[in-house]
Amino acid sequence: MIENKKKPNPIDIHVGSRIRLRRTMLGMSQEKLGEALGITFQQIQKYEKGTNRVGASRLQNISSILNVPVSFFFEDAPGEGAASGMAEASSSNYVVDFLSSSEGLQLNRAFVKISDPKVRRKLVDLVKALAAEAESE
Repeated sequence: MIENKKKPNPIDIHVGSRIRLRRTMLGMSQEKLGEALGITFQQIQKYEKGTNRVGASRLQNISSILNVPVSFFFEDAPGEGAASGMAEASSSNYVVDFLSSSEGLQLNRAFVKISDPKVRRKLVDLVKALAAEAESE
């Protein structure tokens, strides 16, 4: 017998990972997002894994709750081009993985609280310098 298990579409996986990214950046639980949408946290889990596709009206509601434009969920989506799409997908996955980590999330939350653009720029320069130093060792 041939088992007909559908694999999630790469775009659905990407949109789900962007929902998870934004939700965790805001410190919002799956339960809280589900309540705001009138659905269960299990449904949010399925959206975030790409198991279930998010409909257009639901995505509009999610974007409103998470305070981002709908286009946020499609940024760096795979499939833009053959070779570049793969590079974009791996680049996007790196960012999602980083911001999903405890350290990445803490760093991001602290960074966005810095209102002075000069301080933010100097902090980025510091991190780049530390990274270059670590590479040279």
